Amino acid sequence: MTRDYSAFLPPRFKIGGSQHLSWPLETLGWQTHFAQQIDVDALARTPPVRVVAVHRNGLHVLGDGIDEMIPPVPDATVGDWVLLDREHLRSSRVLERKSLIKRRAPGTDRQVQLIAANIDTMFIVSSCNQDFNIARLERYVALAFEADIMPVIVLTKADLISDTQTYVEAASAISDRVTVVTLDARGGEPAAKLAEWCRPGQTVAFLGSSGVGKSTLTNALAGNQSIETQPIRDDDAKGRHTTTRRQLHRVPGGCLVLDTPGMRELQLTDAAAGIDDLFADLHALAVQCRFKDCQHASEPDCAVLAAMERGEIDAARLGRWRKLKAEEAFNSASLAERRTRDKALGKMVRQVKKIKDQKGMGQ
Repeated sequence: MTRDYSAFLPPRFKIGGSQHLSWPLETLGWQTHFAQQIDVDALARTPPVRVVAVHRNGLHVLGDGIDEMIPPVPDATVGDWVLLDREHLRSSRVLERKSLIKRRAPGTDRQVQLIAANIDTMFIVSSCNQDFNIARLERYVALAFEADIMPVIVLTKADLISDTQTYVEAASAISDRVTVVTLDARGGEPAAKLAEWCRPGQTVAFLGSSGVGKSTLTNALAGNQSIETQPIRDDDAKGRHTTTRRQLHRVPGGCLVLDTPGMRELQLTDAAAGIDDLFADLHALAVQCRFKDCQHASEPDCAVLAAMERGEIDAARLGRWRKLKAEEAFNSASLAERRTRDKALGKMVRQVKKIKDQKGMGQ
């Protein structure tokens, strides 16, 4: 059982009528959720630091008076809070996360790739051009729902077309739990229109394809051009990879912003609950089907197909739901099988080592 040690933390104080944070960790997103996991003695012995960037050779961490690179910590990703163990840096403990964004890594090795941890709001960025894709947006929304993160769809390049209503209506139809914002990623619109989610101590992330304006949005919130940007290709509106690593940026106003490389592939895994939340109406119908393992294709007494025949369900949306469900189930099963094999291999290695050690002692 965890105890709440937040009462020991320095309080907030006010200056000139506005509230400021008296402890630097709070400006990095430190919250009661993390304070409950550590006692006062451990705070001094293993100070909390936040991973703000992941490099090939280590982690860039920030804390109260700490700004340095440390060796890689197993399973740590950008946004994580780590208890810095100076004597055993690689054994520094990763605190329990509030949220975790992950996907099945590209390729055939069946690995899980951790994208970011402890994100409060996920800005799902798409352009009002050829990049706009409902199926892709649904994947990101399901990812956010699974991680219990607030999703907000941000439609950029709104200044380049005469009518954005078609894009707004299509994006809004994805879920009534998702806010849709249109803006010009340059200038003052991002700071004004995204202010509701970019409060002091909050951590937000921009996710989407290359070229949709994620880095431009981060620059707009930061009030400078510190992150390099590139134009999209004219022929297909595809972007070029500008951001090469996931990194948190502190911006004026106290918000932390995660800029991420564009993801060409977003394979969902361990996201069944997120998909059910996104397609809540279809999930509710599915439990009424005659067969528990109904695939909603041609089975008798299928409540989903019956609803489609009555014109209550869009066939294209049903197809996207079935595809996501099948993909998620396959990826989750594949990764579970890999974990089982890795666990069995590790057990075998330990047994062989134990036998060798026993033989060595007997000589």
